[in-house]
Amino acid sequence: MTIARVLIVAGSDSGGGAGIQADIKTVTMLGGHAMTAVTAITAQNTLGVQRVMPIPADMVIAQIDSVVGDIGVDAVKIGMIGSADTAHAVADRLERLDVPIVFDPVMVATSGSTLADAATVAAFERLITIASVVTPNIPELAALGGEAAVLAHGCHLAAKGGHADGGWIVDRLLSPHGEVARLEGERIETAHTHGTGCSFASALACGLAQGMDMADAFTRAVRFVRTALSHAPGLGQGHGPIGHALGVIPFDAIEG
Repeated sequence: MTIARVLIVAGSDSGGGAGIQADIKTVTMLGGHAMTAVTAITAQNTLGVQRVMPIPADMVIAQIDSVVGDIGVDAVKIGMIGSADTAHAVADRLERLDVPIVFDPVMVATSGSTLADAATVAAFERLITIASVVTPNIPELAALGGEAAVLAHGCHLAAKGGHADGGWIVDRLLSPHGEVARLEGERIETAHTHGTGCSFASALACGLAQGMDMADAFTRAVRFVRTALSHAPGLGQGHGPIGHALGVIPFDAIEG
């Protein structure tokens, strides 16, 4: 029996709703094997981020080398990167791999706390150049220069619609040649949205690691997050986590 191996390069969320905790839950629910290279340790909960401690870049690279050299990897998900130095070091190392890379350009937590300074955001271009697909939310996409700026690097772009106004959500998958896929659905009204971006990117990476094409992996990732949003457990006093455990539902039976 073989299992898809997904390397997650991201920060830790002590509240368990986002970051590598959400990534591990997502990949596990979707039948993959999650491995991690932790870029930062955060003290956070549903109310916000109280403290961040970046991991030195050489230690992040040591984690990557350790798991890739022994276990191997079928896809990579990059989330919170920690620092500009780490962004460049990770790009240097991962560009040697011939596997799909999903880059989620994390800048701000659901609570509004900043998770990337200006120098780190500037270094995101290096990660976009090695990415197969980039998964920003609407504010992040604007900070990256918009759709054309991202697609100019030759990657796919998952343009997520959750931060748009209104009760109807449109999620689009774009390539440099045009729109590849589009999913639309009613907004799921809940305050418990912590970890949606991390979980979507990890679900997408897991699908690619399992051999899905980009459109199918995108579709399953959107459906996974929508289902998890619908079943958020309501934990904490602020923006609680989504319900990752609902990943056991057969996705063929999940609508839009």
